[in-house]
Amino acid sequence: MVTVNRFKTADGLSLAYADEGPRDGMPILCLAGLTRNMDDFAGVAARLSATHRVIRLDSRGRGASDNAPDPMTYDVPREAGDALALLNHLGLASAVFLGTSRGGLLTMVTAAIAPARIRAAILNDVGPEIAPGGLERIMAYVGKPPAAATLDELAAQLAEAGRAGAPKLTPAQWREIAANTAKETPEGLAWRYDLRLRDALAAQGEALRAAVEHGSAPPDLWGMFVLLAACPVLVLRGENSDILSAETLARMKSVAPERVAIATVSDRAHVPLLDEPESVAAIDALLARAAALSTPAA
Repeated sequence: MVTVNRFKTADGLSLAYADEGPRDGMPILCLAGLTRNMDDFAGVAARLSATHRVIRLDSRGRGASDNAPDPMTYDVPREAGDALALLNHLGLASAVFLGTSRGGLLTMVTAAIAPARIRAAILNDVGPEIAPGGLERIMAYVGKPPAAATLDELAAQLAEAGRAGAPKLTPAQWREIAANTAKETPEGLAWRYDLRLRDALAAQGEALRAAVEHGSAPPDLWGMFVLLAACPVLVLRGENSDILSAETLARMKSVAPERVAIATVSDRAHVPLLDEPESVAAIDALLARAAALSTPAA
């Protein structure tokens, strides 16, 4: 049984995290996707925590963390600040950041505000450009109650919707994805995130559109990625992803070919599960690079 720990943010929320592995192991900070939580990295922790310190955070409003009184605080800069607050709470100067989807956006923002805190980075199926079709798919479901009554029914629905992008996933894998996403309660099935996240996304999107219409420049994610690429970076892409295009992946590699590694994961859409052979090999290579940088020359 994994111990779930808690710490307080500057605005008083209690956020949940798991901290596994040797205290002197190289720390890996795992940041989950938009509606996801630390359980998505359970396999990573099981595989790596014998030698690495694997820290998994539930962002505000997700998993076991508190919901925010004001859902407008569900924004990328605030959540990046929460991740840094966790490192401060643990007394860690830096870590390897492993960010899936939105967690990768938090990583890129961190590179802009506190680059020294990132020893190396793994971006799982996300980059400085997000394909419009993927955003439309996400907004079609986020913040809406589950249509299923049980986890088994949800797993079947997820499999039906996702089979085209990941045709080889087994029923057991879809069931695990469902359990990481939702929970059965006396009132029925419920998502493991604050449904008001949709309100925040809609309001923030509208504010950005209005600002751009009035002449403001949109956030420079490419500039943030250039800053991130000052350290070793691995970018994973699901072969059938509708969020990270092959063209964006190639451009990310070109930013710093000697420091940015890329890997395409077959039979995956958005997102790779991080247990695929391609993912495991690429992650291990990135961690070896990060460890070598921190090891004094003989």
